[in-house]
Amino acid sequence: MEERLQKVMAQAGIASRRKCEDIIKRGKVTVDGNVVTELGTKVDLAVNRVEINGEPLLKVRPVVYVLNKPRGIISSVTDPEGRKTVVDILKDEGVRLYPVGRLDYNTSGALLLTNDGELANALTHPKKGAPKKYLVKFRGVVSEKHLEQWRAGVELEDGTRTRPVLDIARVDESDGGTWVHVVLKEGKNRQIRRMAEATGLQISKLKRLSFAGITIEALPIGRYRKLTPKEIENLMEEYAISNKDFSNNDSEFDKEPVANRSKKNEYKYESAPANSRKRENKVGAKTHKPRGDADFKRKNIKKDKNRS
Repeated sequence: MEERLQKVMAQAGIASRRKCEDIIKRGKVTVDGNVVTELGTKVDLAVNRVEINGEPLLKVRPVVYVLNKPRGIISSVTDPEGRKTVVDILKDEGVRLYPVGRLDYNTSGALLLTNDGELANALTHPKKGAPKKYLVKFRGVVSEKHLEQWRAGVELEDGTRTRPVLDIARVDESDGGTWVHVVLKEGKNRQIRRMAEATGLQISKLKRLSFAGITIEALPIGRYRKLTPKEIENLMEEYAISNKDFSNNDSEFDKEPVANRSKKNEYKYESAPANSRKRENKVGAKTHKPRGDADFKRKNIKKDKNRS
């Protein structure tokens, strides 16, 4: 099936669609040996030979991983300061991956990574509004007035106004702080922290529990797992991505789990259980109880009184 060249490139994980358009305009792409600079060009990888800088473009099946990102890790492919990135954690998987959106340096929790630029773009597009669920510990008391401010939308320090949160509710109060669940549909830079500052609140802990319904339930901090074909299919359908082959997301690059290859790697691959449960609080690898972030588990909040 013929599709626009920049879309095919993005689906193959070359870059975002916009960056693929720039690559085409710069004359870096050939179709059947001819340089193409027109963005409206359509190709079919089953028929046409597409090359980028002389390297053939191969059709790859989309793969998606969910990582329980530790604090102190950069959510990008590279870092000019040489700090560890989320891509470094999954480097042994042998797949060219991109983080889906960003998660602050000092924030832990659910982060998706994929080789599919089109899917990444759809999940982060403002019109799609993939929900993001957070667990926040604020210092002091969070009043009903504070909650109402967040429900109505908050004016930030730069004059922009956030959309109303999808949901916000107090979970518990302990040790001089208040635990709150927050669900957003937009993704402004450092949005939760900026909303807190604008409403006179201080955050002591922040963790993202899920992104687009994909959770980190039972996934220890610093661990990751590959989404099942059914989970990827659900994302494609929900966010209007069509014409994908996700019947088997084991690409030619896939290797055995990191945990089976090296015990020295502190970031281990967690394979999905055979009976993977459905999404939103029912998706996750069955593994041992995580250490270090247990205070983010609702059932353990009360046990945290003497630790914060």
